[in-house]
Amino acid sequence: MKKVFTSMSTGLKELDRVFQGVHPGDNIVFQVDSIEDYIPFVHPFCIEATGEKRELIYFRFADHPWLLPENVNAHIYELNPNDGFENFISAIFDVIEKFGKGACYVFDSLSDLVADWYSDRMLGNFFMLTCPYLYDFETATYFALLRGHHMSIAIKAIHNTAQVIVDVYNRKQQLYLHPLKVYKRYSPTMYMLHQWKNQNFVPVSNSAVIAEIMTSLPQPWLDFTMQPLDIWTRAFIKAAGALAKAKESPSCGSEETSLCTQLLRMAVTREPQLLKLAQRYFDLQDLVAIGKRMVGTGLIGGKSVGMLLARAILIKQNPKWTELLEPHDSFFIGSDVFYSYLIQNGCWWLRRKLKKQKTFRDHSEEVRERLLNGSFPEEIVAQFREMLDYFGQSPLIVRSSSLLEDAYGNAFSGKYESVFCANQGTPAERLDSFINAVRQVYASTLTYEALAYRAHRGLLDRDEQMALLVMRVSGARYDTFYFPQLAGVGFSYNPYVWSNDIDPKAGMIRLVFGLGTRAVDRTDDDYTRLIALNEPLKMPAVDTNDVKKYTQKRVDVLDLDANKQRTADFEKVVAHNQDIPLDIFASQDRDLERRAREHGFKNIFPYYLNFEKLLQQTDFINNMTDMLASLQKAYRYPVDIEFTANFIAPELYRINLVQCRPFQVKGEVSAVKAPKDIALDKIVFKTQGPIIGTSLATAIDRIIYIVPQKYSNLKLQECYALARIVGQLTHLEESSEQDKKITALVGPGRWGTTTPALGVPVSFSDINTVSVLCEVAKMHEGLIPDVSLGTHFFNDLVETDILYLAIHPENNESVFNEEFLEKTPSKLKEMLPGAASWASVIRVIEPDGNSQLFLSADAVGQEAVCYLKII
Repeated sequence: MKKVFTSMSTGLKELDRVFQGVHPGDNIVFQVDSIEDYIPFVHPFCIEATGEKRELIYFRFADHPWLLPENVNAHIYELNPNDGFENFISAIFDVIEKFGKGACYVFDSLSDLVADWYSDRMLGNFFMLTCPYLYDFETATYFALLRGHHMSIAIKAIHNTAQVIVDVYNRKQQLYLHPLKVYKRYSPTMYMLHQWKNQNFVPVSNSAVIAEIMTSLPQPWLDFTMQPLDIWTRAFIKAAGALAKAKESPSCGSEETSLCTQLLRMAVTREPQLLKLAQRYFDLQDLVAIGKRMVGTGLIGGKSVGMLLARAILIKQNPKWTELLEPHDSFFIGSDVFYSYLIQNGCWWLRRKLKKQKTFRDHSEEVRERLLNGSFPEEIVAQFREMLDYFGQSPLIVRSSSLLEDAYGNAFSGKYESVFCANQGTPAERLDSFINAVRQVYASTLTYEALAYRAHRGLLDRDEQMALLVMRVSGARYDTFYFPQLAGVGFSYNPYVWSNDIDPKAGMIRLVFGLGTRAVDRTDDDYTRLIALNEPLKMPAVDTNDVKKYTQKRVDVLDLDANKQRTADFEKVVAHNQDIPLDIFASQDRDLERRAREHGFKNIFPYYLNFEKLLQQTDFINNMTDMLASLQKAYRYPVDIEFTANFIAPELYRINLVQCRPFQVKGEVSAVKAPKDIALDKIVFKTQGPIIGTSLATAIDRIIYIVPQKYSNLKLQECYALARIVGQLTHLEESSEQDKKITALVGPGRWGTTTPALGVPVSFSDINTVSVLCEVAKMHEGLIPDVSLGTHFFNDLVETDILYLAIHPENNESVFNEEFLEKTPSKLKEMLPGAASWASVIRVIEPDGNSQLFLSADAVGQEAVCYLKII
């Protein structure tokens, strides 16, 4: 009786682990660049089969080297493809039937069949017949396919039919394995890139290492010849051909210059200032590379342009950045895909109607719902699927990259969404998650905040299309969490001068451990590290006796088990993880350790994040200073960047520059001196900072004051209702520039917070007409501006030239005249009769005809005073 095999093996135990075992019926296809990269997998498979006394059959029909190892007992069948398709496949089927169930098969490279049959279609037909037949006989079969040698019709047939598809890469004599499909099996690391090292297949999780490997290897599926031959593809094929001819000369000749101009306007930008920069720093090779990584057609949008342009500027100015920058292998979803999505899902007319209305809040939901539930053309979904196969299980971020975004004059900070995809699960689950992320970004184009921003800046009638930037999330896997070691925002011009030693022109960065969301979103429950680049160790004014109190304690991460973004305690994130160079980012609390020893406490966590070693013992600050200065010089304008950084060796790190745009700061920080000897009873408020923005000396027409004690007693929904009323008050004279009032908004805690218990939850569109924003430290202790500087909210303040003041009433040098603010007659009922019931919480103060309010705010000296003057 013939033995029946219920389990099989590749002959490599670690490879079995990657595949979660070899199942009876598995057809395993190795996609390789050379047959020599197939042989190391064939040999152990054959040895294992004969060792287990299974029938081993080798179909020999190609001209490449013999595949079987020496001294292996196998049945060898030499076939001739020239005998014709029918005879060839019939001979194979006869053998399959002869040996029955449980046999193991090795095929020569299928690519050689195309040379004999002159047809990719017939190769696909062969596989669609042979693969199911082998599956029915519960065999284990190895196939090889040369990557980049076949049209999509053959590739699609093979990928749809085989049980296991694996990409094999050879980089510097080191083999890497990247599973693309493993039928009915899944593990948290299955679809990651694996390094074959010492008989182990080790998942590679560090983004810098993966991107470096993947960008250095050929990716034939990105070749234009694999795409439909339309006018778009023809233009890039022509450019690729011209590039091949001009390899000896990196600069564009006459033909190359013409093609550069065409491709720039076709795919990159038509915005005059950015176009001029792009013409200077992008060459034809850069543009062809962009085209290869595009999904669909159209422009790549402002965020993509900024990221690519910044990298090109740095690398062309100094070769050191070639090694220092983490390679990018991002993809760009063209703006035409967005328009097609609108039309296909019945949203275009509704969107057009929405732009013509004076109010957006009540009319955008229907369009948003359609955008969140729409469908994509199958050819676009197919490109999404190929892109996700390339990324494997690496976490991704889908970033907005609209045509108007990140350009000179309009930052759109935080107006459109960017969505993280932890990218875990089966290929089908990951595709669903990715498509939902794309929908979510598309839907964010019609939020009230986005439309109000465009309306306020006169952009509603401008052509605004949404392209997307799909990036591998920078960082690495640490246990079940994924995050970069460092992330932050940087400005080549520092609008917050908290010390006389600080040079605003040197720039600043806001640094966090973990995902950069903690740097750009307002996190009212935690702190970040604010660094003036010419004085990196000089912290903003805090209690020097308890510096640890003002350090970051929570970390934003991607939880790979939960498949979502979350926040976790710093201690939990780094505990028991030896791969994190903790000493570079954190210091040890020696007092805590001493007290623990004295009291016999064990298992304490003495570390706190202050980045002291990074700032003092590495060249990180020098490189960030150089980066910002170089970009500002090229842009001829201050710049705002987002970045990550990861140490890949004890003294070796890579910086990932993920965003660059003009920083919409208004002028330089200059000094303004307040009048001396102002009577104390005439001072409304006085502060010694923080003050962020442009120094200001002006009359104040109106103060809108939120009474802290009354606000703290409001219910949650009442807090949001109050925020909307504030928005109505600040926009009363918006339609008339002549009647527009210079308004100071004064309130407790944090303006724009998402936590009403910590401040007033206004959106920026509610307050975008005020001139001065004052936060009074009345809601919670420790109100310091580095909680917010560098966030999207503060970028909006800087872009709109709104002066920010923090007032600490408990400070000896501060004055906060609550009696004046609470007893001066309020004009709320007169200005907004429907808000009369809020009179005890909201007070609107305007000086009478006999007096005038004045503000003198010195951003250099960090002093401001608002006072009443009798006229």
